[in-house]
Amino acid sequence: MPVPRQPEGTTSGADRQDLRADCGNCFGLCCVALPFAASADFAIDKPAGTPCPNLLADSRCGIHSQLREKGFSGCTVYECFGAGQKISQVTFGGRDWREHPGTAAQMFAVLPVMRQLHELCWYLEEALAQSRARSIHAELRAALRTTEELTLDGADELIGMDVAGHRAEVNGLLLRTSELVRADVAGRKKNRRGADLIGAKLRKADLRGANLRGALLIAADLSNADLRSADLIGADFRDADLRGADLTDCIFLTQSQLNAAKGDAATRIPATLARPVHW
Repeated sequence: MPVPRQPEGTTSGADRQDLRADCGNCFGLCCVALPFAASADFAIDKPAGTPCPNLLADSRCGIHSQLREKGFSGCTVYECFGAGQKISQVTFGGRDWREHPGTAAQMFAVLPVMRQLHELCWYLEEALAQSRARSIHAELRAALRTTEELTLDGADELIGMDVAGHRAEVNGLLLRTSELVRADVAGRKKNRRGADLIGAKLRKADLRGANLRGALLIAADLSNADLRSADLIGADFRDADLRGADLTDCIFLTQSQLNAAKGDAATRIPATLARPVHW
C-alpha cells in the first residue's frame, strides 16, 4: 500500500519518523542499488544494480542480526534517511522492481538523489529545533518546504535534478544556523573544519562549540570529550572512540555517524538519535 502523500511543508515532527529508514516499506533498494568492495566493511564485492546474496525474496536481510559478525559492518552504518521507503511507496507507487523489472534501473538511480534530499530535510528539521536560530526560522521553513516538494517529483525529474546546487543553497542556511547556535558558547571556539584528525588524541578535549564540519576523525580518541554545541555535519567518525563523550547538544550529527563510531553506555547522545546496538 503506497504511503499517503504528505501536505506540503510537513514532516513527521519531533521524532522525524519519515526521515528514518523503514525497511519494511522498502524494496531492499540499498541492498541492490549500491556497490561495495571486499574490505573491513564488506565481506564480498558487489557491483551496483546487483542484489546482495543476503537479500531475501521479501526484501529482508537474511543475516540482519549477524551483519557485523558476518563481515558486513558497512551495512549497519548506512542510513538512507527514509529515502528507500519514499521511492518504493511514493515515487514508484508501491511497484516492486522484481515484479516490474522495467523500473529497476530508474529506481536505483533515484536512490542517491532522494537520500540527499531527505538528509537535507533532516538537517533543516534540526535547524528549526534550535531556538538560538529563531531569527532565520522563516528561511529555514521555506527551504524545508522546497526540499520536501522536490522529494515528490517524478523519477525523471529526480534523476535530472541539480541536487548539488540545491545542497549548496541549503548549506548556506545551515552554516548560519551553526554560527548562531555556537555564538552563545563561552570562550574561544576551535575551528577544525575539514581538519585531518585521523587517530588524534583528543581524550577529555573541550570541544564545546567547535566547528568540526567535514573533519576526518577516523580512529580518533574522543573518549570523555565535551562536544556540546559542536557542529559535526559531515564529520567522519569511523572507529572514533566516543566512550564517555558528551554529544547531547551537538548539531547536525546523524545516526550513520554514530553507527560508525565506538561508544558505550556512558556516551551521551542527542535525544533524536538511538544508541547503536553494537556499543
